[in-house]
Amino acid sequence: MSSIEALYIFDEHNTPLLEQTYTGRPPSGSTLLPLYLAHAAPRPSLVYLPNTNPPTLLYSIIQDQLLFLCPSSNDTDPLQILEFLHRVTDALEDFLGGPLLASKIESHYDVVAQLLGEMVDGGVVSCTEPNALKDVVDAPNFMKTLLGGVGLPSATPSSLAPSNTPFSLGNRPSPRLGPSGGAGAATSSPVPWRRANVRHTSNEMYVDIVETLHVTLSPSGRPLAALANGMIAFTAKISGVPDLMLQLGCPGGIANAVSLPTFHPCVRLNRWKDRPGELSFVPPDGRFTLAGYEVDLLGSAALDSFSTTTPTNAAPKLNIPATVSVLTSLGPTGSDFEVRLQLNPRFKGKASSPLPSSTSSFGGRGGLGKGLGSTAFGGSASTGTTAAPAMDGMVIHIPLPTSVKNVVELKSGRGSGEAVFQPAESRVRWAINSREIATLMANDRGTGAGVLTTLRGTVVGHDNYDDGDAPDTSLSLSSNTYDYDDDPSSHQSSTSAAPTKPRDEGNASKKNKVLMPSCATVSFTVKGWLPSGIKVESLNVDQKKSKGLGAGVQPYKGVKYLCVSRKGVETRC
Repeated sequence: MSSIEALYIFDEHNTPLLEQTYTGRPPSGSTLLPLYLAHAAPRPSLVYLPNTNPPTLLYSIIQDQLLFLCPSSNDTDPLQILEFLHRVTDALEDFLGGPLLASKIESHYDVVAQLLGEMVDGGVVSCTEPNALKDVVDAPNFMKTLLGGVGLPSATPSSLAPSNTPFSLGNRPSPRLGPSGGAGAATSSPVPWRRANVRHTSNEMYVDIVETLHVTLSPSGRPLAALANGMIAFTAKISGVPDLMLQLGCPGGIANAVSLPTFHPCVRLNRWKDRPGELSFVPPDGRFTLAGYEVDLLGSAALDSFSTTTPTNAAPKLNIPATVSVLTSLGPTGSDFEVRLQLNPRFKGKASSPLPSSTSSFGGRGGLGKGLGSTAFGGSASTGTTAAPAMDGMVIHIPLPTSVKNVVELKSGRGSGEAVFQPAESRVRWAINSREIATLMANDRGTGAGVLTTLRGTVVGHDNYDDGDAPDTSLSLSSNTYDYDDDPSSHQSSTSAAPTKPRDEGNASKKNKVLMPSCATVSFTVKGWLPSGIKVESLNVDQKKSKGLGAGVQPYKGVKYLCVSRKGVETRC
């Protein structure tokens, strides 16, 4: 088992905020920090330091510009220690609120010390579940002040001992969790990841499925790789100890689509193995990540399509919201390029009327059950549904070589978006807002070919002015002023040819070719659509296995689908 020897936290200026030693005598933070910073950025999450005594493995993560370091002098499981660091940041965000700031940690050292003391016992990870930590760690002082100012008890009502009054003001015992995370006192929850005595006036359950799209296309538009990384975020605000069943569906079957699944400890793995797509679990209280997965959108037979004997039209097809292509070396001197953005007409979205007050109080989520296929989001013009997904946040990045000094005459077709050259990042950024996307989609003629808009620009290198625009005056002066010829005819011919030198367009084209972009990436978000096609078919509460929910209580259920692509769709030139 991996041993956690110490934990060091530094702010964005590499000033030490906290040092927590659990076991042994590890090197201090002031010793490890210079050795860590000596590595060139981007620094790896695992660094071997042979010059320390003893030689040390240094694990690190950066969260909200805060640096977390964890040394280990033993041969340990790297993934376990890195996961522990992520659990620490999650717990700090849960108690102190996000984003994590140095001022928050400095103002609540007592809370942070309790958290770190409960999460590790003698170097062994003991309890990292936020719900269990809330039973043994007091709320931050600012929460106590806020609750006390409105006449409520300083501790959370769900963590107080039950009484006849809505809120018990008496002192509660301090339960402790054992190394395995189990309950050590009668007032603790029998479920390690769920708080004891959870009470909610309105019982609600929300499912948010978010997929991150990564696609690489060849210059001809043929897909080379297409992956979707999904996360199922679940929000449970239900009293008692509910037992839930979430049923997922997908064209072709979940077992054939989903690979590398990961689950929260609350999920019953045997049920998933016997019936893929069924998630049976007792949820923690509040929001948590229920599961994660990966989907290969090209399928298992994608490699066969790249065979030379396979016809080109047999290549796998992708139905993605937007693609981009780049044409380079245009114009008389080959200094122009053109970016073509193709929008899929399926992702138009549709305007929606304002939602009723009863629905908007739940954050604009659609209900589960019969109406699941028409789940609605929000109440604005950019609203997307599963029947009519909507794109938003369209940004195209065109990286350029560092030898490019400027990009002039940037013009977008049809007045779509705003394009600027960013010399610090050496790229062109072309942004199209949701209203402009809606305008482009409205002009679709319904041919099915999609909506096309373009961006054209001219690159200027650092030495273009010297070689192209300025004439070679030194050469003309030497040939006309100092050379003398007795023959008048030859003299006249030389003076007529000397004033200008013809521009070598072939050489200029070769020089400008190295200034051309090599790829372009598209970033966007799509509401109401997932690349994998996964959807929630049902979400039910097992009334027989659940405890404390109350007879006849039917929790409200809602679901959202969201696709995110941050420079995820890349087309190479």
